[in-house]
Amino acid sequence: MATLFPHSDSFSFFFVTFISLAVLSHRHPSATAAAGCQAPPVIFNFGDSNSDTGGLVAGLGYLVGLPNGRLFFRRSTGRLCDGRLLIDFLCQSLNTSLLRPYLDSLGGSRFQNGANFAIVGSTTLPRNVPFSLNIQLMQFLHFKSRSLELASTSNPSKGMFISESGFRNALYMIDIGQNDIARSFSLGNSYSQTVKLIPQFISEIKTSIKRLYDEGGRRFWIHNTGPLGCLPQKLSMAQRKDLDQHGCLASYNAAAKLFNQMLDHMCEKLRIELRDATIIYIDIYAIKYSLIANSKGYGFERPLMACCGYGGSPYNYNSKITCSHRGANVCDKGSRFVSWDGIHYTETANAIVAMKVLSMQYSKPKAPFDFFCRR
Repeated sequence: MATLFPHSDSFSFFFVTFISLAVLSHRHPSATAAAGCQAPPVIFNFGDSNSDTGGLVAGLGYLVGLPNGRLFFRRSTGRLCDGRLLIDFLCQSLNTSLLRPYLDSLGGSRFQNGANFAIVGSTTLPRNVPFSLNIQLMQFLHFKSRSLELASTSNPSKGMFISESGFRNALYMIDIGQNDIARSFSLGNSYSQTVKLIPQFISEIKTSIKRLYDEGGRRFWIHNTGPLGCLPQKLSMAQRKDLDQHGCLASYNAAAKLFNQMLDHMCEKLRIELRDATIIYIDIYAIKYSLIANSKGYGFERPLMACCGYGGSPYNYNSKITCSHRGANVCDKGSRFVSWDGIHYTETANAIVAMKVLSMQYSKPKAPFDFFCRR
C-alpha cells in the first residue's frame, strides 16, 4: 500500500495524544465521567459502523485489515478506523473495558461490562434482515436471557455474567439512522422521497427504546446522526453537487438534520410517556459539522478528503479501490484528517468528538456520561 501526502507532522501526533489524555483524565472541568461511578458500569450499544468494535468481522468473517487499527491497537480489530472510535473513548472515560462484539465467539466470556450489538451497514429498516436494529434487539434479548440463566447457577464462574440489577442499571446506547438515509439516496430517491421515509426510521428507534424499557432498561443515551453530506464517499459519488458554503452536499445534510429534529422530538415525547426513564439526546451532528466548518481551527487542512483511499484530491475516494484494498493510498501517521476512509472518522477526529460529548454542552438534558452508574 502506497503512502499518500508524505510528511511527518509530530505536532499532530502530540495533538491526538493530548486530546486523548484530556478525555481519559477529564481535564475539561465538566467532563468528570469516571469520578462519579459508584457501581461497575454496564453498557449495551446498538448501532452501525460508527460504533462497531468488531461485529462485522465476528459475525460474517469479513476481512478488515491494516491500516485499519494502525494507531493505538497497532493491529486491525474490526473497527473501520485507524484507531479508537467514539464509543471506545467513552468507555475509557469510565475506566471500563472496551465493549466486545456480541458475536465474538473467540473473545471468551468477557461481557461483564456489557456488549456491543452494532454492526457495519446496519439500518432500522427493513426490520428482519441482518443486522437491523430489530435483529440487534433480538440478539440482546437472547443475551439477557442466557446471562440471567448462567448468573443464577451455582457455577463458580457465575460472577462473570450480568445480573438482573446489572441489566436494570445499565446504559442503553443507540446510534443508528445514517445508513437508512444514505441507502435512500443511493437508490436514486430524491430529497423529498427520502424525507418521507424518516418517520418510519424514527418509529423503529422508538419501538426499540420501548422494548428495552419493557425489559427493565431505564437509562438511555441516544446519538443523532452526523452530517452525511460531508462524507468524502457521498461527495465523490453524488451526481448532483448541491454544495453548501463548506463544500458539503446540502440535500444530504438537510435530510440528516430533519431526521435529527424528529429524533429529538421523539425523545421529548418518550420522557413524558416513560416518566421514570432518563433519555439523553446527543447532538453528534453539531459536533461533527463543526470539525468541517471550523477545520482550520482544529488543524484539519483537508476536512473533506479521506486519509485512506484512492484518487487524490479533492476527496481521495474511489468505490472500487477503498481503504485496505490493493492500490489504495494512506496518509502518514500523524497527518491531520477528519475522514479516515471516506465514510468513517479518524481517531484524531473521534477524540475531539468524545471530548465535546463529555463536556455536556451537546447533551439534552445536560448530563454527565456517568449518570447511569451513580447511586
